Amino acid sequence: MDIQLKRGLLNVCVLAAIKNEDSYGYQIIKDMKPYVEISESTLYPILRRLEAAEMLSVRTVEYNGRLRKYYHIEPPGLKRIEDFKEEWKEMASIYQFVVREEESHE
Repeated sequence: MDIQLKRGLLNVCVLAAIKNEDSYGYQIIKDMKPYVEISESTLYPILRRLEAAEMLSVRTVEYNGRLRKYYHIEPPGLKRIEDFKEEWKEMASIYQFVVREEESHE
């Protein structure tokens, strides 16, 4: 898959993982696992980019004597998810166009 396309998809997946509830890195990975594999080395740069883009905010909480960062989706992050849903309709239409010949030859 094209790396830029995959990066954009992962950004939206991360936002969707925290859409309904604030979460932390390990939990985000667990929540995404049934749908998409993501490693810590991939997740944390995404979280930093989304924070820099003001799509999410971060708060630090002490948990079992350690500091844990919790991520919270912000309005621009929610808008990005909605934009993605609209973009996906177009992507699905393009996919249908690409596979139409394959389906007619079967």
